[in-house]
Amino acid sequence: MNIVVIGGTGLIGSKLVTLLRARGHEALAASPNSGVNTLTGEGLDAALEGCDVVVDVANSPSFADDAVLDFFTTSGRNLLAAARRAGVRHHVALSVVGTQRLAESGYFRAKIAQEELIRASGLPYTIVHSTQFFEFLSGIAASAGQDDTIALSPAYIQPIASDDVAAALADVVLGAPVNGIVEIAGPDRFRLSDLVRDYLAVKGDTRTVRADVHARYFGAELKEDTLVPQGAARLGASRIGNWLQAQAPASRLR
Repeated sequence: MNIVVIGGTGLIGSKLVTLLRARGHEALAASPNSGVNTLTGEGLDAALEGCDVVVDVANSPSFADDAVLDFFTTSGRNLLAAARRAGVRHHVALSVVGTQRLAESGYFRAKIAQEELIRASGLPYTIVHSTQFFEFLSGIAASAGQDDTIALSPAYIQPIASDDVAAALADVVLGAPVNGIVEIAGPDRFRLSDLVRDYLAVKGDTRTVRADVHARYFGAELKEDTLVPQGAARLGASRIGNWLQAQAPASRLR
């Protein structure tokens, strides 16, 4: 199978390309650095020639409302148009569990717009909704930090390892389009504020985490179940406790 991974040099994309190649498939890691730019359309037609499946795991470099909306709509339109011209048989996109429940956030409004473009494209598709990656905890802390205090919602979160995300995506890519959403998550559920507090403690970060039900998550107020799957989901095998232990600075392990 010939597969093109848009955003194929990033955290998830690079892991996915490696897995697909290990399973005997041709997988192209497409990015602006390799001459494939979904914002301008540069290199798209050439990259998708003979492509069976295209996977979009690219992310916006800016989370500012206007910039992120422009990224996902412009990139989405260009990629979908090129996929139709190439006769791609399956369009796979990575999105976020809870996206439709997070419309207060400019970032998630942009993801909603991206998903609407995919559904209206006429292409066979699968949208994979993932919970947040273990590796994104630092970004969550940074987004909520004010001086020495971080205010975070005590809503539930069910984080997943990036390796498990890539493995689930590989199975979706090699399967039939579902023309709908597949949800994936980690095996364990935590309070967001508690998990970030544990993460900072492991890292030796002395900032205080304050639980606040009104604290906003990238601009959106959370309900208890906003960030977790609402029904059946594929669960990753990796436990975040093991990952947290690996994040401790070497000096703290002596």
